[in-house]
Amino acid sequence: MNKEFFRSLELLEQEYGIDKDYMVDKIKAAMVSALKKEYDKPNIEVRVQLNSEKEDLQFFRQRTVVEEVVNDDVEISLEEAKRKSKRYKVGDIFENEIKAKDLKRVSVGAARQVIVHNIREAQKQMLQQSYEKRREEIVSAVVDKIDRDTGDVIIDLGDHKAILSLKEQIPGEKLEIGQSIRVFIQEVDRRANGVSVTISRKHTGFLRRLFELEVPEIASGDVVLASIARDPGSRSKVAVYSRVEGIDAIGACIGQNKSRIEGILSELAGEKVDVIGYSEDKVEYIKSALLPATVKAVVMLDTASAKVYVAPEQLSLAIGRGGQNARLAAKLTGCKIDITGDSLEIEV
Repeated sequence: MNKEFFRSLELLEQEYGIDKDYMVDKIKAAMVSALKKEYDKPNIEVRVQLNSEKEDLQFFRQRTVVEEVVNDDVEISLEEAKRKSKRYKVGDIFENEIKAKDLKRVSVGAARQVIVHNIREAQKQMLQQSYEKRREEIVSAVVDKIDRDTGDVIIDLGDHKAILSLKEQIPGEKLEIGQSIRVFIQEVDRRANGVSVTISRKHTGFLRRLFELEVPEIASGDVVLASIARDPGSRSKVAVYSRVEGIDAIGACIGQNKSRIEGILSELAGEKVDVIGYSEDKVEYIKSALLPATVKAVVMLDTASAKVYVAPEQLSLAIGRGGQNARLAAKLTGCKIDITGDSLEIEV
């Protein structure tokens, strides 16, 4: 029986990564509680001895040897103790072993419940720690179920299932059961019923991590992704610059025959991405941010606002449908932008 018990501890460690010493401590506490219930005496002293090397499990009830017993829950008379061994003297700890087979089924059941509870808690803790390490990272996952009423999707992360809520999906994307996708680990919370992992494909961090995965120069730090402005499912603007002479930051992101940018776009459900060059010069930065429109001039009104002049035929392109191009440019550069074409002036 003891060998089976210790084999179980080893399996818990191998299969679930639960430290054996951690479980030994929890099991000791569970068995002490069970033994106290066994005798219906919560004040009794109990010692549980687990020897992993010898694969031995023993239970002992402890009492202090005294001349005159006041509380027989925790004391034993010297006279009674000497019946077992003449070596006992007042103040010694008298132990008598309790055989596991003699425990009542109720006590064993109670201990088992505590042990199972602690196994689950250990699993939750390890799962939480695992996902904490992957917070704000991208992981591969599979679409498991789709709630047709709410639009929420159950995602299988391999060792855990999480909900990709409708509000965190890329607008307009159609996911299918069994489809392999990537998701962004946004938040990790410990709850009473388990670990809650909040995932997203709409978060700006999702796009940032895609660039890091697809563009080695960004992952290495040779190319820096300075800023992102995203309108999920529609259009994004990404500003990059090189820290190494000879590396074309925009070219590195696009890749040969557009291979790298295509790898990013394949995860974005039709969302378009403009890759532009970042500049410390706000005038040049704003000009680049408003691409594909051609800007005639930029006048900085202060450090965080500018007036932009374009030709009349470029005005609608600079503003974009619903003001999207100008809005993304403003978010990307951190500047308030007023765009004017001749007498027409629009504030974004």
